[in-house]
Amino acid sequence: MNYQQLLSPVKQFLHCPTPDAWTEKARQPENLPLLLTDHMVCELKAAQTAMLLIRKYVADKESSQALLAWLQPYEAFTFRDGDEPDFLSIHKGIGKSVMPKTQSPWGQQLIDSMVLLIKEELHHFWQVREIMIARNIPYVKINASRYAKGLLSETRTHEPLMLVDKLICGAYIEARSCERFAALAPHLDDELQRFYLSLLRSEARHYQDYLSLAEQIAGNDISERIGFFGEVEARLIQSRDEEFRFHSGVPAD
Repeated sequence: MNYQQLLSPVKQFLHCPTPDAWTEKARQPENLPLLLTDHMVCELKAAQTAMLLIRKYVADKESSQALLAWLQPYEAFTFRDGDEPDFLSIHKGIGKSVMPKTQSPWGQQLIDSMVLLIKEELHHFWQVREIMIARNIPYVKINASRYAKGLLSETRTHEPLMLVDKLICGAYIEARSCERFAALAPHLDDELQRFYLSLLRSEARHYQDYLSLAEQIAGNDISERIGFFGEVEARLIQSRDEEFRFHSGVPAD
């Protein structure tokens, strides 16, 4: 895989690179358990975001319940002290067969891209969990970073503009994940380096899927809105941050 060719549009889309101070802290071995834990939870939250978009905008009652069932074991383990299920077996049951058919071109595109995203993000969740188990890193609940909340706080409150804004936010979150995986990979051991580099292609596609949906639903030029959120995202990444997380800003210490 030509990683630089894959990363080029991602880096052009983002308004700033990951600060060196974040990478320096992230590469310290004592911070790896926290980083892996937050990464695992972020994968679940990405799947939740995609699920909520399908449920709100295109799902019927039956498919809505199926979506909830897909994520329930992951959520119970991560947020509610549930038992650790057989994630691999659960993952095999996820697919588009239970999703409704829609005459809306963007609705069908939303279903197709978001179901694939859910499946991939939950697979990544399981992969991170496997790495943690192999390294005897226990799962401990942590607070979320300010990052996603900071982006979504700027979304407009009426439709379809709110949906367009949410999709643009999703594009930036996925693009930053891709860029950060690449920034961190050279400083990790061989196993983790291979893992993080293996995620680049899907993360790059996810940001493009979000952006494509936003453009299709808006039906007009949204470059100004994309630029607006690019500046919001860059401020979050470049400013001092009390919490150290996968999407945090410049470490406060």
